[in-house]
Amino acid sequence: MNAASSLAHPGPLSAAPVTGPYLLEVINVSKGFPGVVALSEVQLRVRPGTVLALMGENGAGKSTLMKIIAGIYSPDSGELRLKGRPVVFGSPLAALQAGIAMIHQELNLMPHMSIAENIWIGREPLNSLRMIDHRGMHQRTSALLARLRIDLDPQELVGSLSIAERQMVEIAKAVSYDSDVLIMDEPTSAITDKEVTHLFSIIADLKAQGKGIIYITHKMNEVFAIADEVAVLRDGAYIGLQRADSLDGDSLISMMVGRELSQLFPVREQPIGECLLKVRDLRLDGVFDGVSFDLHAGEILGIAGLMGSGRTNVAETLFGITPSDGGQVHLDGQVLHIREPHMAISQGFALLTEDRRLSGLFPCLSVLENMEVAVLPHYAGGGFVRHKALRALCEDMCRKLRVKTPSLEQCIDTLSGGNQQKALLARWLMTQPRILILDEPTRGIDVGAKAEIYRLIASLAEQGMAVIMISSELPEVLGMSDRVMVMHEGQLMGTLDRCEATQERVMQLASGLDRVH
Repeated sequence: MNAASSLAHPGPLSAAPVTGPYLLEVINVSKGFPGVVALSEVQLRVRPGTVLALMGENGAGKSTLMKIIAGIYSPDSGELRLKGRPVVFGSPLAALQAGIAMIHQELNLMPHMSIAENIWIGREPLNSLRMIDHRGMHQRTSALLARLRIDLDPQELVGSLSIAERQMVEIAKAVSYDSDVLIMDEPTSAITDKEVTHLFSIIADLKAQGKGIIYITHKMNEVFAIADEVAVLRDGAYIGLQRADSLDGDSLISMMVGRELSQLFPVREQPIGECLLKVRDLRLDGVFDGVSFDLHAGEILGIAGLMGSGRTNVAETLFGITPSDGGQVHLDGQVLHIREPHMAISQGFALLTEDRRLSGLFPCLSVLENMEVAVLPHYAGGGFVRHKALRALCEDMCRKLRVKTPSLEQCIDTLSGGNQQKALLARWLMTQPRILILDEPTRGIDVGAKAEIYRLIASLAEQGMAVIMISSELPEVLGMSDRVMVMHEGQLMGTLDRCEATQERVMQLASGLDRVH
């Protein structure tokens, strides 16, 4: 797929021919929030034994629609039908009991509880004394994980699992309900290629059992790999539904964005400046060792590697979240001893973390409160906060980054994933960093928002900011980076210039099959 090619909008699409009864029908559903029309007379239908991919940019209304189907929101108008019968869900439990389960994009597991306890919470098996049958619960969990070919210990605490492993537990929990309709919202955003293949085999088994699956993703290759039909929303409106095999990447993007996309990765011609950061033999015992690199003003240094390679750990060590056990970091020729994040911030570092829900957002607070938190100390003094000046700064940054929100008082949890990410980026840009570390900056973001963020990153580099960008998406790393640093199991395998970095070469290094000497 060439995102830069000309995208002529195909016009309204007729519904694909469908035979047999529907498991689920959404009929002219509308939903509004203060200042926002989230959905306007949206339609959807899911057949037994099929995967329906639901596509659209961030803010198109996908998550709102899924929350209505899952009983989290009530529609303002319209109707839901399950197996031909009208249904009204007053709660997520009601939707679950009716046969609809949802895997949320933002993981909702409880870290202090075991895998088994998370999967069966609220429906634990009881013994003859009406107490929780822990042995039986573990046996059920073992059988479920074995059926899904997930190699995890039911008694392990969720808090000790990687993000990818937590995602597989979420999938197991949803499957455990044996629901007729399963909603998967960005299920592959945090798992490896091997685990994606594993998930697709689980989906194939569910289809064979007659389940209907609504699959939300921003990854085009996944749509064409597993979807039977594709439905598209744009700005809260239903655009159309087509068979997946009747579409190609360009026509699908055109349906989603309603406009022609310019080149996805911006061309940068600004020369790279002087060396700002020198890292030598950085070490975190048991995690990574001997990591050395230089970072220049105006440079984008990509870090690639498979899950568990230590990419994120290097970023967190540079930022003081996990202080190093050895090595040296030099900024402008001066040795730094960063042991805590506030020390890194004072030296001009900023870190956008890989999991915005877990370590970035304050979901119950407003957009304003989420943005201002990193610079609040600079606007406080003598027991007072200069709220007017601080608000003006946040408003200006919202305009520059085109954060779509009815107001700064809006709860950030109601924004789309792309707008949440831009708000977090705005938070760090207000600190005026010299070194910006971006860990998975476009995870869970649609192609249109990706293009915006790529242009913003390129613009920051052109202004002299030094950028470290970690990404699991190789085209993103290759398209944005001046150089690519590749890691494998805590070891730096080599650094490639843009002209020599290819997907094949990066994967050789990331898999440990070769090393640049």
